[in-house]
Amino acid sequence: MYIKKKVTEIHQPLKVDLAGVGLNATDTLIPLSHYPAPGTKASFRSTTILPGGQVASTVIACQQWGLRTRYIGKLGDDEAAALHQREFAKAGVETQIITVPEAASLQSLILLDNNGERTVLNRRDERLALRPEELEREWIVNARALHVDGYDTAAATLAAQWAREAGVPVIADLDELYPGVEALIEKIDYLIVSRDFPCRLMQTEDLEQALRQIQLRFGCRLTAATLGEDGVLAWDGKQFHYTPAYWVEVADTTGAGDIFHAGFIFGLLQAWPLDRQLDFACAAAALNCTAIGARGGIRRVEEIEALMDSGERHPPAWRTHELSSK
Repeated sequence: MYIKKKVTEIHQPLKVDLAGVGLNATDTLIPLSHYPAPGTKASFRSTTILPGGQVASTVIACQQWGLRTRYIGKLGDDEAAALHQREFAKAGVETQIITVPEAASLQSLILLDNNGERTVLNRRDERLALRPEELEREWIVNARALHVDGYDTAAATLAAQWAREAGVPVIADLDELYPGVEALIEKIDYLIVSRDFPCRLMQTEDLEQALRQIQLRFGCRLTAATLGEDGVLAWDGKQFHYTPAYWVEVADTTGAGDIFHAGFIFGLLQAWPLDRQLDFACAAAALNCTAIGARGGIRRVEEIEALMDSGERHPPAWRTHELSSK
């Protein structure tokens, strides 16, 4: 297990496989028997408080699969912060966490319907925004890969720039058109985003065209969109790669994208072929949906590979031979 030191004591951080710069969150999950219509009331029987957050969950999954990881972010000084610190320490993640006195850590209320689909409500103290000047270059370049979510865009952009300069590949999980996001994308190698992001960014309704345009404009090695039950569609600059999603009994879709990114990064650092990376990521994400919480269904590598070998899939939304490569 890594021992957390004060920043002032660190001269040369340990080399890790993955450094992650981005969000953590404390999720309060509220299962509902039915989703309330506007103007109505609904009751709930229980709440569950669990750790989450895009980059934090991705880092935790990679650590559990045997990678050495470092998480870089900000927390308040409340019980939620203590929960995150315990979870990182338990998993063995090295942390470079900036604590904000008298601030509440990021909180999410997650409403779950009967099908496991979630609606997320966030509350974040503005003081939790990670600033570029709070980063240390050594945290970033002493890693084999960097993962960012872009929420604190300026800090993510600086981290990605340092990584690029050091030859460290950068993976990004983006779902919003944050101010300055285009400058960030210019420094991303593997851009894996939510379903609607490419079309909103490139102002087109054609997903295939949007993925090609992003790669051409920004020079990413790979542009991809995760599509829920429809799997993932990726463009490598020469051809499309499509992987259908696995069918599982869904308890909660929270964190599916985070664990997809973890699966992709794990495969990338094993130097697997792209199609296997995408398949492993789909299987890991599917299994995570079988339990409650952003990290509730992180399974062992052997279990993920077993699903890949014999798991049932959703009907494909694309046929590879029908995808245009023009």
